[in-house]
Order: sequence, then structure tokens, then C-alpha cells
Amino acid sequence: MAIKKIVSGGQTGADIAGLDAAIKQSIPYGGWIPKGRLTENGPLHENYQLQEMPTASYPERTAQNVIDSDGTVIFTHGALTGGSLLTRKKALQHDKLVLHLDLSATTEGDAVQTLVTFIEENDIQVLNVAGSRGSRDPVLYDKVFRIMVGALTSRK
Repeated sequence: MAIKKIVSGGQTGADIAGLDAAIKQSIPYGGWIPKGRLTENGPLHENYQLQEMPTASYPERTAQNVIDSDGTVIFTHGALTGGSLLTRKKALQHDKLVLHLDLSATTEGDAVQTLVTFIEENDIQVLNVAGSRGSRDPVLYDKVFRIMVGALTSRK
């Protein structure tokens, strides 16, 4: 697998799970976060080394992470809504590859394999990890973390 960096917007849920998986697997990470390091739980801890946008706009942050990556994976339980739907729209708008993994319709093992295939077949080197936030989907963090670690482990 060709992953050289994981990026995300630092929001609770899927975003932070992607960063934590990168940290666990010693893979470089980064991404853009709204000014003030905004998350739904307050400012993101300084330990996460993300770049602050000049604005507090979530949509602008989302677009910049899409632009700075080779492809985006969006994790949800169910259909794309809200910020996850916006992420897909931004990916299509900027001619970037996007994979939606609906974890209510697939097993974690199948999600790992689908993600690995997406990365390998498209030579994704910088992967943007996005999806539902923690308040919308409290169980998503753990699943995304396990799937990301599984996919990143298969590259070694």
C-alpha cells in the first residue's frame, strides 16, 4: 500500500479516529482544522498537529482537506448527510476520488478490504478520512479506528 500521510479535519468521531490510527501506526498525519481548532467538544488538543484555517468555517476546512489529498474515505452508518454529504460533493467538485463506507451495510473486515483495494488501485498516497461526528454516531470512532489500523497494517 502506498499511504504516506493521513489527513482529516480533527472533528470528533471518524476524523479523529483516522488521525489516531495514523499515530498508532507511525504514519505521518495532518490536515486542516477550523480557526480556533474547533470541534463539537471545544478546541482540539494541541497534541494533534493540524493546521488552522484562517476562518472558522467547517465547509472551507472540508474543501481544503479534500484538495490536499489524493482520495477521501467517508465513514457513516447509513446515508450521507450533513458534513459527510458535503465532503462527497467537494470531492466530486475537485475531481478527487471518494469512497463511502456505510458501516451499517458492511462488516469491518469487508470495510478494511474495500479500503485497501481503493488505496491500492488508485495509488492513494495522501488519504483524507472523514465521516460522522461523535455526537451523531457515538460508536463510529471505535469502528473507524479498527478499520483504519487494519488497512494501514496491511501495507507493511
